[in-house]
Amino acid sequence: MALRSLPLLVLVAVALRESCLGASSHSLKYFFYSISEPSQDLPHFVSLGYVDGQIFVHYDSNSQRREPRVSWMKKVGKEDPQYWDRNTQREHESEEAFRESLQTLRLRYNQSKGLHTWQWMYGCELQADGRKGGFMQYGYDGRTFITFDKERLTWVAPQPQAQITQRKWDADRGYNQRKKFYLEEICIEWLERYLSYGKETLLRTEPPEVTMSLKLEVEDGMETHVCRVDGFYPREIDASWTRDGEVWLPDTLHGSVAPNADGTYHRWLSIQIDPKERGRYRCHVEHNGLQKPLDVALEEPKSSLGIIIGCVVAGLVLLGVIVVGIWFFKRRQDDYKKAATSEEGSNRSSQDQTA
Repeated sequence: MALRSLPLLVLVAVALRESCLGASSHSLKYFFYSISEPSQDLPHFVSLGYVDGQIFVHYDSNSQRREPRVSWMKKVGKEDPQYWDRNTQREHESEEAFRESLQTLRLRYNQSKGLHTWQWMYGCELQADGRKGGFMQYGYDGRTFITFDKERLTWVAPQPQAQITQRKWDADRGYNQRKKFYLEEICIEWLERYLSYGKETLLRTEPPEVTMSLKLEVEDGMETHVCRVDGFYPREIDASWTRDGEVWLPDTLHGSVAPNADGTYHRWLSIQIDPKERGRYRCHVEHNGLQKPLDVALEEPKSSLGIIIGCVVAGLVLLGVIVVGIWFFKRRQDDYKKAATSEEGSNRSSQDQTA
């Protein structure tokens, strides 16, 4: 059985990017990665499972065991005691199949021994309106090797070397039908089961916190305002700039949704405007954790009078410190002179007594 490729970090990035499917959507995805010449620290085979973009199971050729990565997966073993053994055995079989595929592809591409990668990526999505989606892809040495078209029940081979695999798999109509059934039915059933196990985490909602910052452009007198949306879950969010209540796209930049260390997400968006039109703009945010959308006004620049007053106060404080320091220094000098005079008088008395 042949398989798919792209570097592992690329696959992880794709996993996170494709998890953003719309409001209240959910996804289950798996990524398999094999390397022909691993280092001592890098296993030659790794598989990762993601629910809603978060790793929940892991296997590699060093541990030789599929293991949970989240606490709620412990519930699986209680309901299905053979779950971990059964899936570990499947990982062993995939590991061996990947090893064979690397050898086959190296010969097919007429390559000498060296560093080569072989990867497989598949999964399913369940969207808020009940629509289901699924995909399956393979790649070799960082390039797409073959992709499954589940609607047409055929494989798409962008490279000549993949056409041999395409003909082999398309010749077995039952094989393609089983792949389609898995993506549309079995995968969705497992996704729903995992969501029920981790509902306290995966189905929670945490509203975003919106903060604004301002940067003045001195040269042309324009202002750049940055709207940061932070601490929200799930990751699906609608954040945009509006002008007079309408979505405004000119002179705007948007950052992608990115994870925080605590499992929530953040995003930023900026806009450059004429200060005279500041009152026309808002940062508009919609999220499942909000009872109603937020429309946050732009931050007003700090008053120059306040800055001047602050500087005056700081100057007065500094002046006070200097005056106190001078007084303390003069006081120490006076004390020193008095102490020196007293010591001389006592010495004279002693000398007078001995004369």
